[in-house]
Amino acid sequence: MSTPVLTARAVTDLHDNLLANPGWPASVDLIPAEPLWHWIATNHRNNCLLWAEEDLARRTTVSDAEIAKNKRAIDGYNQARNDATERVDEILLIALGLVDPASASSDAPLSTAPATARLNSETAGSMVDRMSIMALKIDAMRKQTQRTDVDDAHRASSQIKLDRLLLQRVDLSTCLDGLLAECVAGRACFKVYRQFKMYNDARFNPALVAERLAARG
Repeated sequence: MSTPVLTARAVTDLHDNLLANPGWPASVDLIPAEPLWHWIATNHRNNCLLWAEEDLARRTTVSDAEIAKNKRAIDGYNQARNDATERVDEILLIALGLVDPASASSDAPLSTAPATARLNSETAGSMVDRMSIMALKIDAMRKQTQRTDVDDAHRASSQIKLDRLLLQRVDLSTCLDGLLAECVAGRACFKVYRQFKMYNDARFNPALVAERLAARG
């Protein structure tokens, strides 16, 4: 059984290298063209943009309109992040032979996993998504250890947190590699799910439905 070349180390390297690029995340030219890595990088880009908006949304000296603008941007980036995660899962599951390719992008993908394979509650794509967030946390905490405008206690405390974050990423990486290896061996599987985020959909969000009905008179 063939599968795309995907290891946790390669994912970590991509995340870190993109964060180190001064043009990131503004430039989409840094996103690889190959489908799997395109969506992994797209997920990472939206997490980076989401992270920046979350910081801005905590401001206390700007207008409510500015914060509302941040909150709407957060919704958009969060939806795009989840969409990219699902694309990663679809590509991996097709390559692993664990989903019917014709249904993979539908709202109800058909699993073709062996009956004896254990079902992992977390998808490989969601683990890659978590690794993206871990890369952001590590990058931000490392910068705290390098600050010159704080005292030694702040830097020391930040170093302890950084060490813990690095360990967490190693553990998560081990889990991702282990899951994919088990999937290749037919001992495990996961399924692509849909987030069905109703608050972003005017057809389902009751507040938006009420607004539309009220506008009709």
